Formats: sequence, structure tokens, C-alpha cells
Amino acid sequence: MGKRQIGDMQPNELVITLLISEIAAIPLQDTSQPILNGIMAIFMLVILEIVMSVLAMKNQFIRKIMSGKSVVVIKNGIIDQSAMKNVRMTVLDLIELLRGQNVFDISTVAFAVLEVNGNLSVLLKAEEQPATVGDLKIKTDEKALPLPIISDGKLLEDSLKALEIDINTVNKSLKKNNATVKDVFLMTIDRNGKYSIVKKRDNV
Repeated sequence: MGKRQIGDMQPNELVITLLISEIAAIPLQDTSQPILNGIMAIFMLVILEIVMSVLAMKNQFIRKIMSGKSVVVIKNGIIDQSAMKNVRMTVLDLIELLRGQNVFDISTVAFAVLEVNGNLSVLLKAEEQPATVGDLKIKTDEKALPLPIISDGKLLEDSLKALEIDINTVNKSLKKNNATVKDVFLMTIDRNGKYSIVKKRDNV
């Protein structure tokens, strides 16, 4: 299933997960049952899930059968009642999902799509969308994601490689703050060179 969470599982993945848990419990509850039989059954289910996942990636028809498809439930502020009936969703369910997206007026919605995993994706009408920096034509500094470079006195080599910086750059920043790597509880740096240092507390 990759890195999916429980709430993002497809129906077939949820079924496989439940079956695996049931099969694993049988040898634990009944000591007369060989544990090898349970392990073999679990391996077969795992292999089946992998095969079905690969087929779903390659074939759109199989993916539609296994996972279903997204459904548009609101078009230009108008609820598609037939679509809601097909997915067995009530108006109260829809309003609850809209509130989860900070939308309280259906007429402001351009499109609302019920995704396969049950989440609701909402696109507001153009006049209802918040203004962005690009819309206002305001020049701002490009922000970059800060990565942890030092964690609890240990240097993180992977972060150095991701930021394409060397240890000398880190040492220069530490020297300005009268610190060494071992003195730092957390240090982060972004691609623009901005850094933040949290020193270790003596009593911790």
C-alpha cells in the first residue's frame, strides 16, 4: 500500500488488511493450527494485493472497478442530486464535509468533487477565492523549506546533501553563535541560507 494512511485506503486494500489480521489471529488462538499455514496465507494475500495494485496502475478499467471513481456533487453552486443519490450521500453529509473545507455557503462553490477515499475537494468561484501575492503583484522573497541540519548534537548528512551545502557553511553559522555541533539541540537551514539554532539546555 506504500505510505497510505488508514483513511486513504482503497476498498480492496481495507479488505486485504482485515483478512490478514483475521488469518494472523487464528494460529494465536488455536495452538493446534500450524503457524506456517497462517504465514503462507498472509504471503499469498500480500502477493495478491501487490499484483492487483500493479494491474490497477497499468489498466484504467481495473482501477475503476477496484477503487471506483470521483464524483462531482456540486456544479456552479448547484447540488447534483442524482450524483449524491448514486453515492448515497445526504445533504447533511455534504454540508459537514464543506464545513471541513471552511465553506459555509454552497452558492460560493464552483465545483465540489467527492474523491474515492471519501474526501471532498472544493473549488470556490473566482470572485470568492482569496487574493494571492501574485494577484496583488507584490514582490516577496522566495521562501524555502528549512531542513534540520543538527539534531541533538548530531550532524545530519542527508540534509547537507539535500541543501547542497558543506560542513564549513554550518561551522561558520555556529561560530557566529559561539556554538559547536555538540552544543546544538536543533539547527535548521534553508536554501536561502537562513538558519535557526536552538542550543541544548544545561539542566536537561
